[in-house]
Amino acid sequence: MKANPKPKIAVVGAGAIGSLIGGLLARAGEDVTLIGRRAHVEAMRENGLRIEGVLGPLTIPVRAAETLDFRPDLVLLAVKTQDVETVCDQAQAHIQSSTIVTLQNGVRSDDMVASRVPKEDIVSGVVMLNAQFLTPGHITYAYAGSLLIGEAFGNNGQRVREIQALLSRAVRTEISDNIRGAHWTKLLLNNLGNGLEAMTGLTVSECMRHAGLRRIGILALKEGHQAIGKAGIRLAPIPRIPAPALGFIIRSPVPVSAWTLSLSMGSLKTLSSTLQSLRRGRSTEIDYLNGEIVRLGQQMGMATPYNSKVVEIVKEVEKTGQFLAPDELVRRFP
Repeated sequence: MKANPKPKIAVVGAGAIGSLIGGLLARAGEDVTLIGRRAHVEAMRENGLRIEGVLGPLTIPVRAAETLDFRPDLVLLAVKTQDVETVCDQAQAHIQSSTIVTLQNGVRSDDMVASRVPKEDIVSGVVMLNAQFLTPGHITYAYAGSLLIGEAFGNNGQRVREIQALLSRAVRTEISDNIRGAHWTKLLLNNLGNGLEAMTGLTVSECMRHAGLRRIGILALKEGHQAIGKAGIRLAPIPRIPAPALGFIIRSPVPVSAWTLSLSMGSLKTLSSTLQSLRRGRSTEIDYLNGEIVRLGQQMGMATPYNSKVVEIVKEVEKTGQFLAPDELVRRFP
């Protein structure tokens, strides 16, 4: 990132997460432009960005545009994983000299971006907060978590510390010395909840109240952890998820793990990005969530029946628009 007391920031992909971070940076006085879809852009231009939730009702004047037409010092890339390469191609002329912070779920976006821009320009981010897109110009900040950042292809240094200080003006931001491992840890947690929500249309807290759904989630989690271990991938801690607690859930017998989850996740009032995509009639990132475990299992010569079934059923829901009742879903699994 250029030495600039007030860097020009572009949030490319101003959906729920991008709008939240960009809006809160604008509220803090930063030079931010939100790049999003037409209806959202027009609503923000006319009425500002409205944010409800944990910070109370806010209306924040923001600069918004449909396309990136300037050279930012810092790009917060907040599009879905499946859109990363296309968006980078479209913005190629304007992002070549920028520092790019990736904010995708899964573990592939850093490599995708690196196929378009120099590796040394990429800082990797893990999003540990929840926002929901309500209507154009209007989002809710449902869970006040944090961001975790680190150099995607090198050692952390002054640049990462500067970006941490900048992003902390919007949301709490921490630094990881194993950001790739942190992405894999988050992927395990995403695979536990996102798939269940996407298959049933229920929130994760509703899923955790059903014994059969808890079992599916736990077995997908354990299967994913086994594949990651076989591949020799070193997991890393992420904010508010103590490593001992995650280890206890993974190592415990299924009934104990399920009981623990029902206590820890049964009161969450959030919607995963996967379910939000389905409710808006858009494709999900399931290939980059549970699908990542399926690919890893294939590479390791290991069967992954639970994660494979999650991918299969979520793709059915994408095509049909029909969620499965919990008992029906349970019958579809081993």
